[in-house]
Amino acid sequence: MTYAERRNLALAVLAAFIVIVFLGACGTTEHPLPPYERPLAKTDFQNVRTTAYTHTEADHREYSNHNALGGELHAAGPPIHRAEAVARATLAYEVPRAIPVDETSSYSSQLQPFSMEETSGSRRITRTTKRVTKTTRGAKRAVAASRPPQIGSAAADWSRWPAGTVFRLISTGQNYRVEDYGWALAGRNTIDLYMPNQREMNSWGARQETIQVLQWGDPQESLQFLSRHQDYKHIRRMVLELEGRHKEAAALR
Repeated sequence: MTYAERRNLALAVLAAFIVIVFLGACGTTEHPLPPYERPLAKTDFQNVRTTAYTHTEADHREYSNHNALGGELHAAGPPIHRAEAVARATLAYEVPRAIPVDETSSYSSQLQPFSMEETSGSRRITRTTKRVTKTTRGAKRAVAASRPPQIGSAAADWSRWPAGTVFRLISTGQNYRVEDYGWALAGRNTIDLYMPNQREMNSWGARQETIQVLQWGDPQESLQFLSRHQDYKHIRRMVLELEGRHKEAAALR
């Protein structure tokens, strides 16, 4: 075989390899959406399937530890293990409308108004404190109990749980905020909970959980955000459902 023949053969093999890689990449972007599920009733208490994810997974590595809104992902605070269902009317999260809070009910941190334009910057909260000349163990426990728990990040279909939706896991008492979405969640009644590492992600697995929605996100803000990214089918499905075109969302594959 002459040099020219060897060169042509090498070029042909290289061209075939490039075609295979290209077709493989197209196949991964065009894989079908998950089966469509009818949305759950929009009530304060829902029974949903929960899964877990972390930023070191292969399909999330390119986004690092950032959510869909550009902020950082946060793990929820430790489980309380004594979560109780709190009546919706006792929550004073809506501002400026003030609702009396039942101090005998289980503790919940006060939620801040959510905006789609916010990033990961933390809010600085100033509290006034009284000087105490003598500190007792009971006082230390009271201070520790008043510290608001960390709200974790969650991913979901934004047409079912709009961005900014805050909910509590009844089984653990942990609070989460919807800040992410994903291909496998479009058209599904599943919420993905962010975990700080793969060990905790694998430990959670998939569980059927009762959640209490503490604050609903704004569907119009979610629609405005998602409308700019409809080149992806899973986002297109969420947009269709947010627009009330449920049959088209269900038919999208």
